[in-house]
Amino acid sequence: MQATLAELASLVGGELDGDGRLPICGAATVQVAGPGEITLVDGNEKFHRLARCHASAVLAPRQVPTGELPTIRVEDVHGAFAKIVIFFRPQRDGRHVGVSPWAFVSPTARLGRDVDVHPFATVGDDAVIGDRVTIHSGAHVMAGSNVGEGTVVFPNAVLYENTIVGPRCIIHAGAVLGAYGFGYDSSNGRHVLSAQLGNVVLEADVEIGAGTTIDRGTYGPTLIGQGTKIDDLVMVAHNCRVGRHNMLCSQVGIAGSTSTGDYVVMAGQVGVRDHVQIGNHVVLGAMAGVTNDVPDGNRMIGIPATPEREQKLKQAALSKLPEMRRELKRLQKIVDSLVGSEPAAEQEKPSRRAVA
Repeated sequence: MQATLAELASLVGGELDGDGRLPICGAATVQVAGPGEITLVDGNEKFHRLARCHASAVLAPRQVPTGELPTIRVEDVHGAFAKIVIFFRPQRDGRHVGVSPWAFVSPTARLGRDVDVHPFATVGDDAVIGDRVTIHSGAHVMAGSNVGEGTVVFPNAVLYENTIVGPRCIIHAGAVLGAYGFGYDSSNGRHVLSAQLGNVVLEADVEIGAGTTIDRGTYGPTLIGQGTKIDDLVMVAHNCRVGRHNMLCSQVGIAGSTSTGDYVVMAGQVGVRDHVQIGNHVVLGAMAGVTNDVPDGNRMIGIPATPEREQKLKQAALSKLPEMRRELKRLQKIVDSLVGSEPAAEQEKPSRRAVA
């Protein structure tokens, strides 16, 4: 597929600076773009990258210089570049397959309109599948689960029994919702599994990343609030209640019975202990170890997690320890030399009590 630079400028509603007849055959980032392709820069600090780039044209904000390279200037660089990428690499629309003869759907399950169940997927007894739901190959929706309209369940995801998924959710490959919580009665020399009678509930517009696990509650639900986005390889334990519009990044681990407010961000590898309450609009930096409740609006970093400013002061002081150690040794030498220079008579002078 090919287009002229002028055609691409028209596609994105941009301002053309250069030869509009220039043929463009693809779009790529600065690091890998080659001749005949268009790339992008989104700020002045990235302008220098164009010097090593072999692209034939660039998409840029209106105020960013691009040298002699033919340029399309727009307000929203990433939105416009996405349109250009889709033009050259159209997304594949999944064709409607209905219920595959190689899928298993229980006779007691209820399916809405325009549902796709791909080969080797299973839908258990009494499950309810809403309109326009897609269940990909190898996915398992177990007995009593309810999947809201427009939801997509990707290959090999598992919804344990009685899982409830709201409308327009995305559950990526290999995710597991509703596995038993890690709760045991450790007595008489044995670990006995505690009650696992709850379920998992996702509210509307939730996204669950690949390989993520969310355990069922002990008696009630483990809840993921509306609009929350959970990255790959995240662990949410039993009885947790995650608020609305949270962002949980890769490898976050949240222990049991913890709750979060709305608009919470947890960066990669954050760890949260059990029975902690995290307020609204909290930001937890990468690898933060949260051991106590966090009030609304706090930004926490470090292990154990402390307010961002406090932790930065500690790190600044820590970085000065080698210098402070050298200074201490220098002062110690001065003290030792002063003590060593005292007259011997003074050092050996007996006390008045001893003379008496």
